[in-house]
Amino acid sequence: MAYDRSEAQPEQPGSPAKVRYVVATESDAGQRLDNFLLRSLKGVPRTHVYRLLRKGEVRVNSKRARPDQRVVSGDRVRLPPVWRPDPAAASRPRDDLQQTVRDAIVYEDADLVAINKPAGLAVHGGSGLSHGVIEALRAARPELGELDLVHRLDRETSGCLLIAKRRSALRDLHAQLREGRVEKRYLALVCGHWQLGHKRIELALATDERRSGERHVAVRSHGQMAVSTFRPVQFFGRLATLMEVDLGTGKTHQIRVHAAHAGFPVAGDDKYGDRERNAELREFGLHRMFLHAASIGVTRPGTAEPLSISAPLSADLREVLDALVRAPKARSPAARRRARSAAGR
Repeated sequence: MAYDRSEAQPEQPGSPAKVRYVVATESDAGQRLDNFLLRSLKGVPRTHVYRLLRKGEVRVNSKRARPDQRVVSGDRVRLPPVWRPDPAAASRPRDDLQQTVRDAIVYEDADLVAINKPAGLAVHGGSGLSHGVIEALRAARPELGELDLVHRLDRETSGCLLIAKRRSALRDLHAQLREGRVEKRYLALVCGHWQLGHKRIELALATDERRSGERHVAVRSHGQMAVSTFRPVQFFGRLATLMEVDLGTGKTHQIRVHAAHAGFPVAGDDKYGDRERNAELREFGLHRMFLHAASIGVTRPGTAEPLSISAPLSADLREVLDALVRAPKARSPAARRRARSAAGR
C-alpha cells in the first residue's frame, strides 16, 4: 500500500493520532476493506476497527464503505485518528502458544500453511484476547513477513485453517472463496437421531441481532442466503448423530444455525444448542462443541492443480465417539429392551 504524503504523513506507533490517507496498490486489490484496515492499523483492536466502519469514519474515495467492500487499486482510503500502541512495547505471544501452533501445522508449501486449529484457540487476537493463531504463527515464523488468514473458524471449532504466506496467494485464495470454488467439509455431532436423510438446507441468515450483548445469527428473510448440505455418517440411537456437512457458502455460524433450525443442534453448542441434551452428552465426555473442519479443497494459487488438506479429529472428540459406541444409553429404547431381555436369560 502507498501513503499519499501530499495529504498527511503516516503516524508512528505510539505517536499522537491524526487523519491519514492511504492509496491502495495492485497488491491490495481484491482484499476486503476490513482486512485492508486491519493491516493498515496494526495494533488497533478489531472491535474498534469495525466501530470506525459502522460510524462512517472510514471513507473510500470520500464515500462511506462497508466492511465487505473489495479494495480496488487506486482507491484512496481515509483512516481516522486512532492511537496505535508501539509494537515493540506489545506483549509477545507466549512460547507455549507458539509451540502449540507450530505443532498443529498439517501442511505447508511455498504459498500457504494449514493448521489443525485446536478448539478454544481464537484465530486472531481481539475481544479480550491478546493473541490467536495468526499472532502466534507470526511470532514463531518471523521470516514469513506476509502471513495472513485466508478464512476464519469460530474459537470453539477445531480443524483446517488456511494461512497465506504471500499476498499473491492470499488474493488468489480469496478469489476462490468468493467464486465458490473452495470445498469445505466438516464433521459435526448433532443432538438426536437425524431423520432428514441427505439434506441440503438453504436458509437466509442475519447477523445483526444481539442477545445479552453478543452477536446472534438467526434465520431471517432479510439475511444473506447460506447453503449447508448434511449427510448422516453414524447414528448413536436417540442421543446423537455424526454428520458430514459440506458448505456451499461461508456465512458466520451457518452450520450451527442451520442444524438448530432443523431441530438437531450441534452437540455442546452453548449458543444455539440444547442445554439438556448437552448435559446428557457430557456424561460421554463431551465438554466442548463437537464441530470440526475436517478438510478443505482449493486450487494451488497460480495453477490449475487441486489441493486437498485434511485434519484429523482430536483425541477428545474420538473418545466421545468411542464412548457413545460402547454405552447402552446410546442405543434406541427397543435395543435397550432387547439387551435387558438377553441379560436376564
